[in-house]
Amino acid sequence: MADETANGPVLSADGTPLKRSLNKALRAQKMRALMLIAPLLIFVLVTFIAPIASMLFRSVENQIVSNTLPLTVTSLKEWDSKSGEMPDEQVYEDLFFDLFLAAEAKEHTKLGTRLNYEKTGVSSLFRQSGRKLDDIGEVYQDPLEDLNEAWEDGSVWYELMSGEGAGNDDLLESTVERFNQLTRSDSGTDIGFVPGVAITSILPKTARAYTAFAVFTVVADEDVVAEEDPWEAVYAALALDLMADGTADAISGYSGPQAELLKEAAANVDMFPQPDFRAAFLDLDEDWGDIENWTTFQTYSPRYTNGYFLNAVDLQKTPDGFEARPENQQIYILLFKRTIFMSLVITASCIILGYPVAWILANLPMRTANLLMILVLLPFWTSLLVRTSAWKVMLQQQGVINDVLVWLGMVADDGRLVMINNQFGTIVAMTHILLPFMILPMYSVMQTINPTYLRAAKSLGATNWTAFWRVYFPQSVPGIGAGSILVFILSIGYYITPEIVGGTTGTFISNRIAYHISSSLNWGLAAALGTILFAVVLILYWAYDRIVGIDNVKLG
Repeated sequence: MADETANGPVLSADGTPLKRSLNKALRAQKMRALMLIAPLLIFVLVTFIAPIASMLFRSVENQIVSNTLPLTVTSLKEWDSKSGEMPDEQVYEDLFFDLFLAAEAKEHTKLGTRLNYEKTGVSSLFRQSGRKLDDIGEVYQDPLEDLNEAWEDGSVWYELMSGEGAGNDDLLESTVERFNQLTRSDSGTDIGFVPGVAITSILPKTARAYTAFAVFTVVADEDVVAEEDPWEAVYAALALDLMADGTADAISGYSGPQAELLKEAAANVDMFPQPDFRAAFLDLDEDWGDIENWTTFQTYSPRYTNGYFLNAVDLQKTPDGFEARPENQQIYILLFKRTIFMSLVITASCIILGYPVAWILANLPMRTANLLMILVLLPFWTSLLVRTSAWKVMLQQQGVINDVLVWLGMVADDGRLVMINNQFGTIVAMTHILLPFMILPMYSVMQTINPTYLRAAKSLGATNWTAFWRVYFPQSVPGIGAGSILVFILSIGYYITPEIVGGTTGTFISNRIAYHISSSLNWGLAAALGTILFAVVLILYWAYDRIVGIDNVKLG
């Protein structure tokens, strides 16, 4: 019995195996720790991680084209951009109905802006054409209303398209879903109208166009469908359905609401002009016959694209793959190189200027060092904009520095130095701004270096320089590493100072990112540039870790 107890599991006071009790206690401890940090974790996820992830997603997201022109994108897949011929009539017909709905939702200009990033002039093409689409539909509206005034009554249309019997819920749901994608909203399907199944099978294009009109009327305009006259696009859709093969036979056997009115229109189908949407669009704007525009539409029709990343490295997407952008448009690789080079120069300048200051602070009496530390921290109490503007005043050709040089006779009055709106001005101003971030880490590390090491080295015969270089400097390297990482990462993402004092040759890639976010609103390209910059920083960080070792970085 004693042997069995000795060989069995160790039990706690309540008879539970001790191992299980310990695991349970550890889990409870971890849960308590997680609950304590949960508010901060949620705050970081919601306010930091989620916005960044959303922004980075924009670098590949391209759903605006397929959401705005779904029918056109589908029919355009069959078009061969290398054939040298314009798309066929079906593509232009689908474009009319897609663009009409987009114009009613005021979304066509956003699509034009997106495609204008890839092909200049597309934005004005969409904007101007959106105003004239009614003219295309009126060609089919006028003959119907001349034939019978009942076609001017919105309630007649409502009865006709509602039909009798079962309703086509699938068409309504798909139309609402498309409307939500187009307007980026979330509306329900209770709009007071459901297209009839029978009328949908006879007039499919009309049912699709009228359902889109009904959804837009209720959700966007908050009006009653039966009281509103349909869009011109609905009349055009009805004319196309009436002229389609087999429609007349189907209508002859139809007995639903407004059957007689529909039969009358089918009997006079010759009143409609022959559909020619291609010619109609060319009358609106001759650029609809530009094959390069259609190639751009087709190239950027997928829901996800690598086009933003290609643009970010001075390439462009084509049907055959990618190729270099025109030489006069290649700016981003230059900006990336300039950003990295100037950030390294600024980091090196901060090391050269900050090391002696940190050494003096670390070796002075504490009382004196604390007083001098106030001078180091003083820039933090001054606005960044004020400090940058001060350098702009000092460095300009009529500024303080040039005046002093002229007064000393070192520079001729007509040969004043150009020290602003260039790389030199950016390096000087940013070195001044970031210098405290280099001094503080080095000072904190130098404070921990025991001065007796230097005295010991000198007592063994080392000179002052040898004692410093062989004993003191290696122990200060962790502070240099910490300051270098801090200054480099801050400088590579700076944009206020380069924007003010950098001119055309001293700006960073971050200035271009800020421009695309706030001015051009090309958020996709801005996100791609930011992602590449982030990747560059990670690569440099990895290289630093392999060469120096991140474990050697200390803050004292």
